[in-house]
Amino acid sequence: MANQGYGKQTISVEHVTIRSSNSFDIVRAKLEALLPRIDDGIFTLLRYGEGERALRELEASPPLSIFGHRDHGALLVVAGLRRRAVQYDIGNPLTASKMTRHRISAGLYAPIRVLLREDGDGGVAFEYDRPASVFGQFGDAEVDVVAQQLDHDLQSALEEAAALTDIWPQHETNLKRLGQK
Repeated sequence: MANQGYGKQTISVEHVTIRSSNSFDIVRAKLEALLPRIDDGIFTLLRYGEGERALRELEASPPLSIFGHRDHGALLVVAGLRRRAVQYDIGNPLTASKMTRHRISAGLYAPIRVLLREDGDGGVAFEYDRPASVFGQFGDAEVDVVAQQLDHDLQSALEEAAALTDIWPQHETNLKRLGQK
């Protein structure tokens, strides 16, 4: 007997790749300099019912933060491979709440997962699923407006991290000197 509560839906998702001519280390350092780690104090405030104070702090925070990251390249050691790949969770709790208040299921996709990877020939790129396409499955105009702004903010930040700049060559020299490159 089939489960009466089970449902599924096929959605179309736009996958984005942003390539960089910079080294993996430079792109990673730029991203982590551009986007601060999420202030976990926000979640403490919410846990203790300090919603108004948390809202004030969220409104003063940057549009995007890094919630966490995982070294997917390290996982490949179990397969005898050596690759560089870091998965980031990037978003903003206030932005997420602007979507989940209308569609709680939007919480499945917030924060956004972004992969920074180096392929076999040394090419470096970010990959992610475009927020507007993922959140678009809910068919909610209010969620769509927020997701479109998230698209813009995320793409801008990742393009900035991937872009060639004059500031970072010295950083790469320092990484080589420290044996991290």
